[in-house]
Amino acid sequence: MRFIFAGVAALAVALPFSGLSHAKEIAICYNCPPEWADWGNQLKAIAQTTGICVPPDNKNSGQAIAQLIAEQKSPVADVAYLGVSSAIHAKEKGVTQSYKPKHWDEIPAGLKDPQGYWFAVHSGTLGFFVNKDALEGKPVPMSWADLLKPEYKGMIGYLDPSSAFVGYAGAVAVNLAFGGTLENFAPGLAWFQALKKNAPIVPKQTAYARVLSGEIPILIDYDFDAYRAQFEDHANVAFVIPKEGTISVPYVMSLVKGAPHEANGRKVLDFALSDEAQKLWANAYVRPVRASAMSKEIASRFLPASEYARAKSVDFAKMAAQEQQFGQAYLKIMH
Repeated sequence: MRFIFAGVAALAVALPFSGLSHAKEIAICYNCPPEWADWGNQLKAIAQTTGICVPPDNKNSGQAIAQLIAEQKSPVADVAYLGVSSAIHAKEKGVTQSYKPKHWDEIPAGLKDPQGYWFAVHSGTLGFFVNKDALEGKPVPMSWADLLKPEYKGMIGYLDPSSAFVGYAGAVAVNLAFGGTLENFAPGLAWFQALKKNAPIVPKQTAYARVLSGEIPILIDYDFDAYRAQFEDHANVAFVIPKEGTISVPYVMSLVKGAPHEANGRKVLDFALSDEAQKLWANAYVRPVRASAMSKEIASRFLPASEYARAKSVDFAKMAAQEQQFGQAYLKIMH
């Protein structure tokens, strides 16, 4: 398996990928999709700054963890980019190892594993990414309750919460919004049960392009995708923080245990917290973990702080502990 992936990685160097072709070294990252959180430009910057080619990878967090576990005896990946609860699972499964990159001390305590098994690189806030042109004259939904209205039948999408971290984060958000807790998902499951009547679209990977095309008019997604569509792709979109409330969550990176290109993996993780990388994420409307990287100009494009006041943080360890159980319960009611 390692030989096969090495061949794929070598091919990625040989073929031009937006400026990666001149890089001479390799590091394999699981779940670094170029269409998500501007990983495309991050991968270019890694190649240009470090000389390391990181081929794009379109797994989601759950798929990345499953593959890391399957390859545990002969690892292929060097680093992984994961939703925080997935990173906690990865540590528990023994597929990651400790590494404290440069700028470690600038990461807030709650946004890193004390032993260095994972650390946040940026965060996002859950809400509705809405293509207004695709609503066919219907109003922009402003609440979780609005999404249950029959007028939005066939218009709502969310990533599969039994697999993708963003899907699970959305489930946590709606559950808390309707009075649930991280020990009681009954309100959230009831909401998904009711949403079935509206025939939701449930992809497993990032669906940014499907929102822009109008195929999915309303996607439960992060603020950074909506701002990117609005300010970079100049689409007629809106980002809505639902009136009942939502959550903000970090995305993190880890060094894979037994990484075949470990030295290069460490360099990639160092770069992820560098001034350059943090500014790239800020310019992609993803809140960098080093807050100083966010310019006033970019910050002014976000919804006002009064809107973000409805976005809460949660106990990420408890969130991780319930993920598998929630996923099983979700699948039972949706199938």
